[in-house]
Amino acid sequence: MEILTLENRKDLQSSIRDRFATADRAAYAIYALALAASIALWFLAIRAPLDLDETGSYWQISAGLANIWPRQFFFPSSLAYSYLLWFWTRLFGTSEIVLRIPSVLAMLGAVYLLYRSAREMFDSESALFAAVVFSLHPLIHFASIDIRPYAFAALAINAAIFILLRLRRNDSNWLAALFGLAAACVVWFQYLFAVILPVLVVCFFATKLSSRRTAWRQFGVALAVFAVAFLPTVPELRFLFHTSKTHVLAPWPVMDVLVLLLAPALMAPVYLCFELIVLLTNKFSTPQRDLLRHLDRSQTLLCAALGLAPVLILLGVSLSTPVPVFIPRYSLVSVAGVALFWGLIFGRFRSRLIRLLLCISVVAMFGLLELSSPSSRLHDVQGPWKYALEAVERNASSGHAPVVMCSGFIESDFMQMPVGSAKTSALFAPLSYYPLSVPVVPLPMNLNRETVRVGSAFLAQAAKKQERFLALAYSGSFDTLHWLQQKASAAYTFRQLRAPGGFEILEFLPRSGQTGQSRRVSDR
Repeated sequence: MEILTLENRKDLQSSIRDRFATADRAAYAIYALALAASIALWFLAIRAPLDLDETGSYWQISAGLANIWPRQFFFPSSLAYSYLLWFWTRLFGTSEIVLRIPSVLAMLGAVYLLYRSAREMFDSESALFAAVVFSLHPLIHFASIDIRPYAFAALAINAAIFILLRLRRNDSNWLAALFGLAAACVVWFQYLFAVILPVLVVCFFATKLSSRRTAWRQFGVALAVFAVAFLPTVPELRFLFHTSKTHVLAPWPVMDVLVLLLAPALMAPVYLCFELIVLLTNKFSTPQRDLLRHLDRSQTLLCAALGLAPVLILLGVSLSTPVPVFIPRYSLVSVAGVALFWGLIFGRFRSRLIRLLLCISVVAMFGLLELSSPSSRLHDVQGPWKYALEAVERNASSGHAPVVMCSGFIESDFMQMPVGSAKTSALFAPLSYYPLSVPVVPLPMNLNRETVRVGSAFLAQAAKKQERFLALAYSGSFDTLHWLQQKASAAYTFRQLRAPGGFEILEFLPRSGQTGQSRRVSDR
């Protein structure tokens, strides 16, 4: 009888273990589906046309491997990313989707490293939730398919954070060297993301307080590797330092940037509802149970430092210098810290059911917001140059009419316009991917002396030939179009052509010999 009782007890324990294992598998399956759904949202705009800056990345590699280095000194870009993108296009081509795939792969790696970093701090469910929040973040959503180096910079940041957390309990010099290399990679892919480096240093020493001698030895190794790996970026950083004022547009309002960075705070009401439910359950349960864990102070400080300190440094630079760098895409440097913070507070809940419901609610909320947005399949708020150039080509190709085109790059306001080479100029990078078959007359982004010089010379020649021409500009250059209308009014009438949002296309028709249909049409 005693043997039977023991066997029954073993069977009962085995049954309980099987039930817990089944529950674990079901829970992790739900988290995996939530993470997959979060990542799937990235691909809504995978087929979107290249935006202005993305055409700049393509222009960087369009003249071949030998010209990538000389082309670095026109406007800021990552040399490492340019070489990677060139190699990728040699293997798979240059379609819009193919150009976006390297960023997708890099961001997938960043998600994995974010999970591994969170796993160093929290339990596996909290780590998965942090990865979900990271994947859902609007800045990650944007960078994941962007043909620029931001996804690779996010990968380098998450690698540095993961190694930093591993160094807490590891005295290896090799791991310290890898930490220095990862920190250098951050600068390789985005120079301004160097603002996270002092935060990483402070966090490194804060986590090694119990072994100061080891900390200084590892820091020396990491610093030496970082210094060597950092050297290739020095020429570009010197160039940026001397031309910093020519690469930035107007600053963004501080609150707009903070709201975008803290976008996961949109789920705060959902989180608070769940916490209220738990608190009420605690109060009325018999016997009372503590269903909320207390936050670990050291983990809270670490997440706060990684999530806030880098953007505060960017804000300080913007406020203390004439260079506005506190803009949304640069605040991506702090997204990993924000995601880790949400993983931390998610871990407060002891109830697995509450955790699952919170995770599902967050993914559903962000998914509905994204799918219901009219811009969900657009990669950037700026109008698509592809469609504007296609509209120009359709009209101008008949009669081979020249096109007066305003550059979309702020750098054009500080440079002399290219003579006879606008189609291959960095200032008109959209033409490298979406070419025009007609002559192009280049103008700066804004109305200035160079605009007046080049525009006046062209108008004089066009009026003498009685030549029809078109003018194309994005919203920031509409003043130039108005100036062209006034300057050419004696010899030309004009009509506005249909153009995609944000663009304006004007057709200028010589007054002499015009048809009845070629009359002036007022601005719409």
